[in-house]
Amino acid sequence: MKRLIELVNKRKRLVIGLMSGTSLDGIDAALVEIQGNGADTGLKQLDFLTVPFPSGLREVLLRNSQSDTSDVADISRLNFLLANLYSDAVIELCRHAGIGIEDVDLIGSHGQTIQHLPDHLQMFGKNAAATLQIGDPSVLAKLTNTVTVGDFRVADVALGGQGAPLVPYFDYIMFRSDAATRGLLNIGGIANITYLSKGCGPDDVLAFDTGPGNMIVDQLTKEFFGKDYDADGKVAGSGTVQGDIIDALMTDDFVRMSPPKSTGREKYGKTFVSSLLVRYGDRRKEDLIATVTEFTAMSVYVNYLLFLKVKGDVEELYVSGGGAHNSFMLKSLRDHFGDAKIMKAEDIGISSDAKEAICFAVLANETISGNSANLRQVTGASRNTLLGKICLP
Repeated sequence: MKRLIELVNKRKRLVIGLMSGTSLDGIDAALVEIQGNGADTGLKQLDFLTVPFPSGLREVLLRNSQSDTSDVADISRLNFLLANLYSDAVIELCRHAGIGIEDVDLIGSHGQTIQHLPDHLQMFGKNAAATLQIGDPSVLAKLTNTVTVGDFRVADVALGGQGAPLVPYFDYIMFRSDAATRGLLNIGGIANITYLSKGCGPDDVLAFDTGPGNMIVDQLTKEFFGKDYDADGKVAGSGTVQGDIIDALMTDDFVRMSPPKSTGREKYGKTFVSSLLVRYGDRRKEDLIATVTEFTAMSVYVNYLLFLKVKGDVEELYVSGGGAHNSFMLKSLRDHFGDAKIMKAEDIGISSDAKEAICFAVLANETISGNSANLRQVTGASRNTLLGKICLP
């Protein structure tokens, strides 16, 4: 406890943020120096790397993210295994940065989402909304001998919220502007957007998942070409968007659902792709990948038109995540958004790849500082609250 008290009283902290997302390909690890907290947060990115998962782990995680193929023993062991892999990533990042693990004050770890079920299903007369991220933060704290904050989504879901997206709080404290209305678009497995009106306060922030990000594109690229993703959108660029398929996809119920809303592999995973292939599997492979890539971009734009544009036109849209490296997807966004400046997160001073990992470093810092870090108008929670579990070494 003495160590935790000392940490709380520090003005400047060296923090590692960890993120393994819906792409299931590895661990993003960011080392940052954080000074202060809340709206006064000062941030300096010191190092970043991605540590690939061991060969075959992705398939095991996918299997255990599907209700018809999951196994409770596998999930229990994966919970500890991932914490071990996160620990290895922390040690590798420290070695890469030329520091000792003992120099790190705090770790913030998102964990690996296995199931995200925020809808209010009733069981035995009680609300049984749920979210499950494995890679136990308590195990990670013990292995690294470092105070760790993890399981960020649970508190928000407990208060009736979606538990996602959580990045908007980070977007607000780091990127709000008095000069321009900004959109922060992260395209990971799922796409989510944060809308920051010019001169906004925390209660003005709007954000939600818009639909698929790279998830459907990645699955089809793997199915057709044996590759994990469409590098730079080259496959999509060699195809032609199929109008009839786009028309059908854009009737998707989630895309037009009113916020707050969040989604994941439960919606756009194996079942969705299998249904897509049953209906359109006779089409040219490149055309299908071009079409589902366009589906992501168009979903973002339709959500903007339906729920954000009424608040004011986005003047600057900053893209992060894997989608920031897909030139076909970026071109589609530019075509849709017209006069808005479409840029990568680097243009606002942060790495496109590191953003989410950095976010969880900042969220851990907020928890240690005693600050609520969900935005109830974003998630639908009954109130703002502290996020995450503080796990001691």
